[in-house]
Amino acid sequence: MIAADDLNKHFGAVVAVRALSLRAQDGRITGLLGPNGAGKSTTLRILYTVLRPDSGDALIDGHSVTRTPLAAARRIGVLPHGAGIYANLTARENITYFGALQGLPRAAARARAQELVTLLEMEEFADRRARGFSQGQRVKTALARALVHRPQNLLLDEPTNGLDVMAVRNLRALLLRLRDAGHCILFSSHVMQEVSALCDEILVIAHGTVLAAGTPEAIRTRAGAATLEDAFVRLTAAGGTP
Repeated sequence: MIAADDLNKHFGAVVAVRALSLRAQDGRITGLLGPNGAGKSTTLRILYTVLRPDSGDALIDGHSVTRTPLAAARRIGVLPHGAGIYANLTARENITYFGALQGLPRAAARARAQELVTLLEMEEFADRRARGFSQGQRVKTALARALVHRPQNLLLDEPTNGLDVMAVRNLRALLLRLRDAGHCILFSSHVMQEVSALCDEILVIAHGTVLAAGTPEAIRTRAGAATLEDAFVRLTAAGGTP
């Protein structure tokens, strides 16, 4: 479970996150839905301990991201925006290396890497250097890297960005399987179709703060809209009060 309370983050005069609170439960997919610049990526970076909030705190399975960041980080797998894999390593080496960083013995890291190569259908490129990978190949490698230590919680920053239709479908199917296995999944997106297809809970974010939170149906009802897209437009235009 991920719980954040009253997070605030400024970059100079720019307010990136303002009094933001959220709950993401185990066995649920929670989406941060908002336009570019809404504060989604900053929120995720605070949660996966890359950024420290100016105030507020968050707990990952009870571990504080400000007081015990290493313990919190062990409980999460992260797919950052842009994937950020090592170009001079093969996909398999990227996965195995991160397994070692997470404390897996060498044999266990190799076995887990092979399991993920099979699960994510990466056999065709698993032993190629990552330089020159397609966007879909980079995302698969980064996702395998995030899953290598079997984390309870997954934080995904715009995971389908740049993927083709089949890659998106395969990723959705995997995330749904992980949800059904009891994992907590929190991801950011500005793609309405993606959020509608995956999310059990949605937080609509704009200008660094949460405008509305709830199930897709609850969001539509609150906004008095027939579709999630219409609800999003109404809520963001009205600052959360349609």
